Amino acid sequence: MIAVGIVGCNYGRNVLLPAFRSDPRCEVVALAGSDGRRTAELARAANVARGFEGWQPLVEDPGVAVVAIAVPPAIQPTVARRAIELGKPVFVEKPLAADLAGAHAMLTSGQTSARPAIIDFSFPELPAWQSAKAVVDSGRLGGLRHVVVTWNTENQAVRLGLKSWKTDAGDGGGVLGNFISHCFHYLEWFCGPISGLAARLFWLPDREAQVGVALALAFASGAAGSLQMSCASFLGSGQRIELYGDDGTLVLANPTGDYFRGFTLMRGYRGEDRLQAVPVADAGGDVSSDSRIAPVSRLVRRFLDACENGAAAAPGFAEGYRVQCLIDAAQRAHATGRWIDIPAAGDQQA
Repeated sequence: MIAVGIVGCNYGRNVLLPAFRSDPRCEVVALAGSDGRRTAELARAANVARGFEGWQPLVEDPGVAVVAIAVPPAIQPTVARRAIELGKPVFVEKPLAADLAGAHAMLTSGQTSARPAIIDFSFPELPAWQSAKAVVDSGRLGGLRHVVVTWNTENQAVRLGLKSWKTDAGDGGGVLGNFISHCFHYLEWFCGPISGLAARLFWLPDREAQVGVALALAFASGAAGSLQMSCASFLGSGQRIELYGDDGTLVLANPTGDYFRGFTLMRGYRGEDRLQAVPVADAGGDVSSDSRIAPVSRLVRRFLDACENGAAAAPGFAEGYRVQCLIDAAQRAHATGRWIDIPAAGDQQA
């Protein structure tokens, strides 16, 4: 039985806790939060044996073998690197850090450790996305011509006017850290390396909340791309990814406000006159539960496999660092108003 400690009482308690509990090979034995009394109460309510005030006692507890981290990006490198120093596998959130230097420090720590580390890029774990990837990998679309991503939603931080890392670019969040980190990862997962970009970022006019971005993209394959995202879109149109190839078109879309539940897949090949629905396996999980739990549970399963057999877990710190490089490039593109060329992953330097 693998003893797991979770740092973070929001996403950590609501998503990571049930995701780890879905695998019988582990037991969540500890929860850590900034408020000791509240954390103790939450731990008791969730039937977790121990509640810690602050991350350090949990990470350094010899009874905790694996550490799952759900804290803001500015704090994550400190927590993760300490766990790695103690030889403990880590499950971390995106983005890796608040800046490129912090992400590189995590990458370096991970490279010096033989223990597994995985980052929570959840969208590729959804059945509809895996079906889409199978179509792309089959070659039926032909050579990729261009990609269009639109994502319009209103997140809770914007809706309630909350002060949160999720809208604060200085803390590693904002639209780039909170949403586009996912997009950068899944675009390269679908389409291969991004070789360059231009970007324009947008803030709410009445406060320092980074809520929108428009990106022009180039892929190493020669394909073009565009990405528009806003987390300040009341009754927004949802998320839609369109892949256009020489011989076919693929559309992955979710018009709902639920980020992970509601995706449909359509495809059309040359010789056909319309897009047709692609049957998608049931995503699984209780439809009344948080839709994030099912995809995270699949990552947890892969992570625990790696803990047992000593293999590397994916996506890992290398993928997280690559996304951080793309976030940094988007920030520089906005600041300078210039096109930014992106080195290949193996050529990137912090």
